[in-house]
Amino acid sequence: MQIVLPERGGLCNFVVDNATIKMKRIAIFASGSGTNALNIINYFNGNAGNGAEVALVVCNRKDAGIVPRAEAVGVPVLVMTRNDINDEKLMLSVLEQYKVDIIALAGFLLMVPNFIIERYEGKIVNIHPSLLPKFGGKGMFGANVHRAVVESGEKETGITIHYVSEHCDGGQIIFQAKVAVTPDDTPETIEAKVHTLEYEHYPRIIKEKLL
Repeated sequence: MQIVLPERGGLCNFVVDNATIKMKRIAIFASGSGTNALNIINYFNGNAGNGAEVALVVCNRKDAGIVPRAEAVGVPVLVMTRNDINDEKLMLSVLEQYKVDIIALAGFLLMVPNFIIERYEGKIVNIHPSLLPKFGGKGMFGANVHRAVVESGEKETGITIHYVSEHCDGGQIIFQAKVAVTPDDTPETIEAKVHTLEYEHYPRIIKEKLL
């Protein structure tokens, strides 16, 4: 099997027995530091055998950590306002321009507009740092979730990967992974445990369920 890699930002293809198979193209929507997003980029763009490449990062904050992280590894970043993202003509044009097949949310703190959800039905996913339906919904992200887990005396927590719907954290669950919460745990130690699960499972589930 010969693998043909394009210049950065171009289409990536497998060539197998003279048959060319176009690789899927992923857009990541992110708002924060970008550790999950970078993990996805490294998983796919560092190994053409995984069947996809991250073609674009969409970010709603110009000062977010994901911006320099993605640019450093050659992935285009578009910093867009809430109004930009809610502009149907603009957003669909951007996604078509980058030939996006799949959208993965990674710490994206805006609601995705319905026109994107409808266009990418079954091809847009999110990861949430709890075992949904517990600790989901408006305002439940990052440290807020881990603090709530400690305050509620939970014995376990984890991650949920789910399809995106019009309801916040309400889409069909694809995968969950659990980790124990001990009496000595703090929001910070729980965050570290949850990050480990996120890094281990999110790219793999994207590959297994969406490609």
